[in-house]
Amino acid sequence: MAKKKNKETRTKLEEINDSLSGIEQKFEQHKNIIYWTVMAILIIALIIWAYFKFIYGPNLEKANEELAKADKELIGYGGMMKPDSIAALKDYEKIAKNYSNDAGNLAKLKAATILYAQGKNKEALKYLEDYSPKGKVVGPGSQALLGDCYVNAKQLDKAIAAYDKAIKLADDNKAYVPSFMLKKANVLHSQKKYDEELAIYKEIEENYYGPGALDAEIERAKTLGAK
Repeated sequence: MAKKKNKETRTKLEEINDSLSGIEQKFEQHKNIIYWTVMAILIIALIIWAYFKFIYGPNLEKANEELAKADKELIGYGGMMKPDSIAALKDYEKIAKNYSNDAGNLAKLKAATILYAQGKNKEALKYLEDYSPKGKVVGPGSQALLGDCYVNAKQLDKAIAAYDKAIKLADDNKAYVPSFMLKKANVLHSQKKYDEELAIYKEIEENYYGPGALDAEIERAKTLGAK
C-alpha cells in the first residue's frame, strides 16, 4: 500500500516537473519575441515622451504666444472688441495653418468668428467644419455658430444637426440650451415641420422659460400645422 502511495506521489511530482519544464522550454523558445516586444513598448513610450517634451510642449507654448498677440489685435481703445479686425484674422489664419495643437484649433474658431462677422460665410464654414469642439462654453457656442453658417448656406439639415450637437455639448446649461433650441425651431419652421417646431416650444416652456413664455410661437405653429 505504501509503495502504491509513493508511486502515485512520484508520478504527480514528475507530472509537475514535466509541466514546469515544458513552460521553461516555451519561454526559451519565445524569449526573443518577448524581449523585442518589451523593447518595442519601451521605445514607443520614449518616443511619445520625447514628442511631448521637446516638440508638442514648445510648439504649444509658441502657438499660445502668437495666439495672445492676435487676441490683442482684437482689442481697440478702451478695451472694446473689434470682431472684424483684419490684422487679427491674418494672425489667426496663420496660427491655424502652422499648428495642429490646441492653440491652432482655437485659432480656427476665432478666425471663423471674424469671417462670419465680415459676412464671409463660406470661409467661416471651412474653419468651423475643421474645428474640434472644446470646453462646456466654447464647444457648444462653436457648434451653434456652425449651425448659423449652414443656415446661411441653405444647408438646413446640417444646421439642425449642428444645433443638436450644441444642445448636447451644453449639457443642460440653462442659458445656452433654450437659445440653441430656438435656433433649431426656426429652421424647422422654414422647413414647414410645424409639429416638430411646436414640440420644441413646449419643451422650452416646460423646462426653461415657464408657462406662457412662448404663447405666440406656440399658437403660430399650431395654426400652420393645422392647415
